[in-house]
Amino acid sequence: MYPITNSQVAFLSGGKNIRLDCFLPSSNGQPFPAVIALHGSCGGHASMSQPAAMLASQGFAVYVLHYFDRTGTINAEKQNLFRNFPLWMKTLWDAVSHVERQHQIDPERIGLLGFSLGAYLTLSNAGIDPRVRAVVEFFGGLPKEMKLFLRRLPPILILHGEADPTVPVEEAYHLQQVLERRGVAYEMQIYRGAGHGFAGETWRDAGLRTLAFLKKYLGYTAGS
Repeated sequence: MYPITNSQVAFLSGGKNIRLDCFLPSSNGQPFPAVIALHGSCGGHASMSQPAAMLASQGFAVYVLHYFDRTGTINAEKQNLFRNFPLWMKTLWDAVSHVERQHQIDPERIGLLGFSLGAYLTLSNAGIDPRVRAVVEFFGGLPKEMKLFLRRLPPILILHGEADPTVPVEEAYHLQQVLERRGVAYEMQIYRGAGHGFAGETWRDAGLRTLAFLKKYLGYTAGS
């Protein structure tokens, strides 16, 4: 377990100040793998604090991205979702550029973690950004429109509730089909009876799977 520090920084994207909540493990001089985390359509940066702190305590530098800063959005409504989606993707691209320049980060070990809308953004970005080495997506999916732009995909962990009324579980199976056609490594867990958002034992299990997956694909081992 690493002691962690919390702070907030900002970088520019599209002329706007974009905030990053930083959860950083104490460094002994070695660079850490990084994870950029994205919330869902209702915002909720605070809800990302617990998973971010957990990953940081295990040796990952975690950055929670306030991507709504780019569009002045409080929450993502259907009428602005498609208009803003490309701007949020560019903001995530710029966030990767900012994070990879940090002295405590190994730029060859950057992963993304997204919830719901954030998962759609992480998967879309990973489809065009070779700097992304792994993705953990909670109850999201890959936009059908991305098939026109998809260049590559890194290993992906799919976590979805079977009874999700917001993002149907079919989105997870569609992503699985894309990954299998392309021969991309993936892991997948569909939780019986779970809806949109996890709690209790489902949340605990998803957290353990997330940690194991990121350790596997970002090349982190305890004591390294």
